[in-house]
Amino acid sequence: MKLIFYKYQGTGNDFVMVDNRLPQVSKNDTNLIRSLCDRKFGIGADGLILLDNPDSSAEDFKMIYFNADGNESSMCGNGGRCLVAFAKYLGIVKDKAIFTAIDGLHEATIENELVGLKMMNVSEIKEMGNAVFLNTGSPHHVIFSEEVDNINVKEEGAAVRYSEQYSEIGGTNVNFVSTVDKSTFKVRTYERGVEDETLSCGTGVTAVALAAFATKRSEVTTIHLETPGGQLAVNFTPDGKGFKEIWLTGPAKQVFKGEVTW
Repeated sequence: MKLIFYKYQGTGNDFVMVDNRLPQVSKNDTNLIRSLCDRKFGIGADGLILLDNPDSSAEDFKMIYFNADGNESSMCGNGGRCLVAFAKYLGIVKDKAIFTAIDGLHEATIENELVGLKMMNVSEIKEMGNAVFLNTGSPHHVIFSEEVDNINVKEEGAAVRYSEQYSEIGGTNVNFVSTVDKSTFKVRTYERGVEDETLSCGTGVTAVALAAFATKRSEVTTIHLETPGGQLAVNFTPDGKGFKEIWLTGPAKQVFKGEVTW
């Protein structure tokens, strides 16, 4: 069987995209999805995203996201932004979009290759010394350290991801952060499901921005994040102990279109 696919990347976080409105890929086909994401024997990606038919007429499409291990996963911010760019390419939307993902309804804007995505509200932040835990659609453990450039992200990230502390939620993503200035932070992320460092993580930088503000490392509500794959911005409105009107903004670009047979 032949499958037409598209490859997108958002600050180096790369995804296989499939227009699945006429079903081509079963969400239960873990082996196929894992094979397509394999960088040696497949297309290669941090994850695979299906653009599916919306659940209601008020929405433009539905997002179904899978990690590179083939399993359906929690929200992916950069993936959501790339999917909006894909939907515009397909002619489904123009400069605005409304879609559902696993964590609920999302709004988005798109201008050229710059996509802004409204994230879920965050009501609970747990501080633990120099670390913070919060859920921005996916669970994130944020560690503030001035040695971020020298950290073995895969090794140290895996130690936290598989720790007993997070066993009940199936592990967590882990972000290592250093301060550039009061409105800019450098971020490196270990992603569960990929089980390695990725060049960027949308829900991760969102978590970092909120954690920086919550711990008074920053006093501004627009924070810039430097990742190995490029720059992103997160702006938000404080809401008591939590946050609302959270927007993640950055580039999303089509890399290529192809056909694969399986």
